[in-house]
Amino acid sequence: MTVLIITHSQDNESIPLVIQAIEAQGGKAFRFDTDRFPTEVQLDVYYAGSERVTLRVDDQTLDLSEVSAVWYRRIAIGAKIPDSMDKQMRQASIQESRVTIQGMIASIQGFHLDPLPNIRRAENKQLQLQVARKLGLDTPRTLTTNNPKAVKQFAEECQQGMITKMLSSFAIYDEQGLEKVVFTNPISSEDLDNLDGLRFCPMTFQEKIPKALELRTIIVGKRVLTAAVDSQALDKARYDWRKQGIALLDAWEAYTLPQDVEDKLLKLMAEFGLNYGAIDIILTPDGRHIFLEVNPVGEFFWLERCPGLPISQAIAEVLQN
Repeated sequence: MTVLIITHSQDNESIPLVIQAIEAQGGKAFRFDTDRFPTEVQLDVYYAGSERVTLRVDDQTLDLSEVSAVWYRRIAIGAKIPDSMDKQMRQASIQESRVTIQGMIASIQGFHLDPLPNIRRAENKQLQLQVARKLGLDTPRTLTTNNPKAVKQFAEECQQGMITKMLSSFAIYDEQGLEKVVFTNPISSEDLDNLDGLRFCPMTFQEKIPKALELRTIIVGKRVLTAAVDSQALDKARYDWRKQGIALLDAWEAYTLPQDVEDKLLKLMAEFGLNYGAIDIILTPDGRHIFLEVNPVGEFFWLERCPGLPISQAIAEVLQN
């Protein structure tokens, strides 16, 4: 039997890490880069007297009846359809390709890590906070709004200051095509006097939480693997460690969460029907663990190197067992 890995050709080293772990455990893996469909990858879905679904990538062919498990990582369907194509026709082609692949994924009878509907539901950050609060996890005071008056009132509640962040993941590109990721940023008094832009786009505001450490917890099945980093050691990383992610690569250390926090996180995963999640937590100087969010397809690859968490091995085990 075969594990089908759904990703795209620009995905990072987490893919070969998991493939190596699957093969080391005696299994087989088939990589499907969705950005190569429909231009370079062929799919046949045949229903008549019999049923046949086959995927052809280069010189490899996969009969999807042989798939025992699916790892849904990333998706970029139609990315290689030429930009020179008529805009409306290109969009129609991407939409039809997307529906075709979504149907293919939904029809696979094997184990899914994780089912797409579960992932999509879990991506709702507001719902995450609601569920986390219900389970007794400590969460930051949070406001999502397009109302400037509400922001100013909220600022008065946040005695230690506040930060702003986005609910969705996106980047802004400059005229040269360079990516500018939207990070978490502090709100100044000057910002509070310039909130007119909220009428075009809502934003999320949170109280500023003092940080002793920032934690990244990876949950795979019932395994809870956590690493910690001192983001406050670098000025540019104080509000968002990702701003100095490369500089902090070798600074992560293994960390053990209190048992009650682990138990609550596992209940959170069960609430969303997830087998995998990357969870961000702040450890405060007085020892509180503040839940920020869970990313149901979040990154982990750098934690394999330092501090050496066996995440790919855990993923491979869940996919095969």
